[in-house]
Amino acid sequence: MKILFVCTGNSFRSPVAEALLKKLRKDIEVKSAGTEPASHIASNAKELLKKENASTYLKERPEGLNEKTIAEADLIIVMKEKHKQEIMRRYSSHVGEKIKVWDIEDPLFLPPGHDKIILEIIKKKVEDLADSL
Repeated sequence: MKILFVCTGNSFRSPVAEALLKKLRKDIEVKSAGTEPASHIASNAKELLKKENASTYLKERPEGLNEKTIAEADLIIVMKEKHKQEIMRRYSSHVGEKIKVWDIEDPLFLPPGHDKIILEIIKKKVEDLADSL
């Protein structure tokens, strides 16, 4: 099973989800990518994952989407509907059936402290996903 998490910058939401799922399910191949990759992983993502004992699973730097990663994924989890639309626009409408939208806000655009709330939302969804696979 190969799972791909996608957000905009690949600096907080999708790499956090990737790290948390890797911690829970070492038997699954997990990656993350961004539709518009940032230059670095968010420092608050690093700090919050340390508290979850999952920082060793955090990637070094954000990555962009590519056709190979999209094609190889059995399940693509996007943080917002706009990410699904962007994947379908770039890589064909045939991938739509393997995309699931979680509808998680970007903490970059929320007031300070919301990153912890977003982490908890992602953590719960990742735990549910890990149990269902």
